[in-house]
Amino acid sequence: MRSLLVVTALLLSFSAFSQQKKQPNVLFIISDDLTTTALGSYGNEKAHTPAIDQLAKESTVFTRAYTQYPVCGPSRASFMFGYYPNATQTYGYVSGRENVGADRPSLAELFKQNGYYTARVSKIYHMGVPIDIENGTDGTDDPASWTEKFNSQAPEWKAEGKAELVQNNADGSIERKGGNVMTIVQASGGDLAHSDGKTAEKASELIRMHKDDPFFLAIGFVRPHVPFVAPAEYFSPFPYEGIKLPKQVENDWDDIPERGINYVTSVNANMNSVQKQKAIAAYYASVSYMDAQVAKVLKTLKEEGLEDNTIVIFTSDHGFHLDEHEFWMKVSLHEESVQVPMMIKVPGKKPAITNSFTELIDLYPTLAELAGLDYPKGIQGKSLMPILENPRKKVREFAFSVTQGGKSFLVRTDKWAYIQYDEDAGSGMELYDMKKDPNQFTNLAMNPAFENVVTDLQKKLKKKLIEVRENDLGIGYP
Repeated sequence: MRSLLVVTALLLSFSAFSQQKKQPNVLFIISDDLTTTALGSYGNEKAHTPAIDQLAKESTVFTRAYTQYPVCGPSRASFMFGYYPNATQTYGYVSGRENVGADRPSLAELFKQNGYYTARVSKIYHMGVPIDIENGTDGTDDPASWTEKFNSQAPEWKAEGKAELVQNNADGSIERKGGNVMTIVQASGGDLAHSDGKTAEKASELIRMHKDDPFFLAIGFVRPHVPFVAPAEYFSPFPYEGIKLPKQVENDWDDIPERGINYVTSVNANMNSVQKQKAIAAYYASVSYMDAQVAKVLKTLKEEGLEDNTIVIFTSDHGFHLDEHEFWMKVSLHEESVQVPMMIKVPGKKPAITNSFTELIDLYPTLAELAGLDYPKGIQGKSLMPILENPRKKVREFAFSVTQGGKSFLVRTDKWAYIQYDEDAGSGMELYDMKKDPNQFTNLAMNPAFENVVTDLQKKLKKKLIEVRENDLGIGYP
């Protein structure tokens, strides 16, 4: 009897040790074109995002997280490989592998090399929305990153239901149009008729299938990227008549350089006030639909008893303009376009809110360290572990983003947002006091009273570009 008790105790001890040593899973969830201004957890009282808001209550929430490039392809290449776009010269709709090379692992590939099952469901690297979703194709994926990959084919703008084009359609004569335009579809068919519903179903299936093995599961929801397609019931909480449009100021563009006027505006899209309201309402409905799919995945994780051993990340590749300055979509270096939601839930760590500057590029070293993996020391992200331990800690003095082929730059400090077009500022500058003017209405760059501020920020930018280019990739610069 005594020997049996000893054996039992040893087995229990070994089991406990094995559980302690078990590698943590990673559930990486990314939305497409999601601005912080559309989430309840970031202060939008009209939003309906209960799943993301609940995750925020269980996570470290980063209030000052920024994309490195406010366009899908270069942003995703940057955070998946851990290098700035100007280091790899990756500015287009590619995976990033083309410039980084075969011997530098992506974030997912690093986990794969360390025995993890790695899978993507839908859009992680660049994928054309809606075209790749319609065709069920891979986009510019990186096959080396994954053990398996799955696409979520759906009809997108061709979905059955009530449709309306609110861009370049002042007279309402065109019901719908494909491509990167604001077509709204209040769709029939339920959640599973559309891409994100299929993505949530497949992700849940994979969690159940691989619950006994360490996994890195990357889930790419495509909403709220245009077209604004969601089942009709998600539109009900957002009647367009109740949408309050952003504040505009007279002659707002007069002090913005030509390069700073966004590529889609209410002016060149010929949008009237009702169409603006409908577009914002449809965006909120698309976000609500995406949130409901996040809820399904997190519910599966809980049902399978994996919450205590799974790191959960939720973020977006960049933000989205919803008529601020009469701007729409992304690309610009203004706040709504470059700021992203980001939250990290780590088992055993208390929830927190941090105002420290962080960048999407920081996810690579952070997740590697959380999983205890050695990673290439040449990557340019900074580990957020100090912030996860103490939300008052800082790892960055400012956030850095680029756009327009890496030739337009943002330096975002605690007080200032400085935007410079071209390295010699030949195409203009913008400077905003983010304490007094958080909506960025008054460009102070040419005001002599702020000459010293501009000079200081230009020095910061010059130093940053040198640091970015002094990388281990061996890529030359003109």
